[in-house]
Amino acid sequence: MARHEEINSRRRLGTSYVTTVISITLVLFMLGLLGMIILHTRKISNYVKENIGFSIILKDGVKESSIFQLKKRLDLAPYVKSAEYVTKEKAAEIFSEELGEDFVGFLGFNPLLPSIELRMKADYTTPDSVRKIETALLSLDEVKEVDYHRPLVGQINANVNRISMILLGFSAVLLLISMALINNTIRLAVYSKRFLLRSMQLVGATKRFIQGPFLVRGFAQGFISGLLAIGMLIGVLFLALQEMPELVEIQDFILLGVLFAIVLILGILISWFSTYFAVRKYMKMKTDLLYH
Repeated sequence: MARHEEINSRRRLGTSYVTTVISITLVLFMLGLLGMIILHTRKISNYVKENIGFSIILKDGVKESSIFQLKKRLDLAPYVKSAEYVTKEKAAEIFSEELGEDFVGFLGFNPLLPSIELRMKADYTTPDSVRKIETALLSLDEVKEVDYHRPLVGQINANVNRISMILLGFSAVLLLISMALINNTIRLAVYSKRFLLRSMQLVGATKRFIQGPFLVRGFAQGFISGLLAIGMLIGVLFLALQEMPELVEIQDFILLGVLFAIVLILGILISWFSTYFAVRKYMKMKTDLLYH
């Protein structure tokens, strides 16, 4: 009979431990998944910003040596990601392909001007920065005009800012919910052992001796849950890359590593502190309140 009761007790403890780990894992997974969404949203927004086309139309008759010097200066500019010189002939070839016919042969001359196709770094694609850069470029002797889709620049930045604020607010709410869920899960697990805590106190065990095994278990639960959550996140990322191979181009594995480390550390810290405060609460609780 005693043996049977011991087996049942161990089974209940094991089930409680597994349930706690699964609950913490799922919460950390949701938190990490949101973090991955935020990272990819930022990367995608930067990718879109850095592929906005800026055409620096050059004046007719500008010497190629001057154009190459201008391109060299642009390559060294902090706001430039890439600069490509497009000759009059190349521009005519591209336009003919788009038009579907040889317009130069029809007109008898090439009316297009040489240009430098510019791609700016994401941090410099705000409307204010673009206007300042445009003014600086127009002041150059070689430049006739700067052509780009002005409404698109403002629209992209407005949408990115709006999405960032929504995700930031949602992240804060989810973090608070995650902490509350993990805390409640661990408190319920400790609650089931409240009489064991009181028994240890009654036989004269010190606080450190009583808290030690619970804190070690809390650390282990957080660590294992964090590793499981990271494994699930890697699985989701792998499936996403299988479905959309182009996502490989915007992956930042250093930032992903930092995110995974944050998930693991959060799991350990929240689990450890929740265990600490739960054990402390039931150790201070009066005996008659333990039955409620």
